[in-house]
Amino acid sequence: MITIIDYGVGNLGSLANLFDRLSMPYIISGKPEVISRAEALLLPGVGAAGEGMKNLRDQKLDTVLREKISAGVSFLGICLGMQVLFDQSEEGNTLCLGVMRGSVRRFRMTVKVPQIGWNQVYYPKAIPDNPLWAGIPQGSEYYFVNSYICAPDDPSVVIGTTVYDESFVSAIAAKNVVATQFHPEKSGAAGMQFIKNFVEAYL
Repeated sequence: MITIIDYGVGNLGSLANLFDRLSMPYIISGKPEVISRAEALLLPGVGAAGEGMKNLRDQKLDTVLREKISAGVSFLGICLGMQVLFDQSEEGNTLCLGVMRGSVRRFRMTVKVPQIGWNQVYYPKAIPDNPLWAGIPQGSEYYFVNSYICAPDDPSVVIGTTVYDESFVSAIAAKNVVATQFHPEKSGAAGMQFIKNFVEAYL
């Protein structure tokens, strides 16, 4: 069973609805003692990196998350939940969890930010058999709301990219950690399939 982490900045209702539609068991909690016993974790998130990290620290969840990820527990981060995995974010010059090496920066562009709406995700041709993309056509559309993008130090963790004036990383996977810049819970059939694939491959 997956534990959805409630730290005050997550889109919990949409996630709960998605798991209900998939008939997949889950719990929602922001308590360290519950999360420390979790079989798998989902960290959602909307809003600013500084607020998200402050809430994680205030609820004493930052240390628990690092420990659980280090122990090999399956983890899925969504949007802000992806960004806080990295070392540092330009947004408020925020120190993040440091689970993934790299940084988070603002879009370098003159077009409108944040990006709000549907956009295509492409996975590298070298990994067409990645179980996370099972049953999902190349270039499927997902829903985004973001002004900042992740820049991993290790390019091998990148499993999905998207173009919004510039190409950026929209999905990563490394060992037990998976994260997406897009919102699967708001992305219709493709989003439902991605969540289903994560649960089947990682739980």
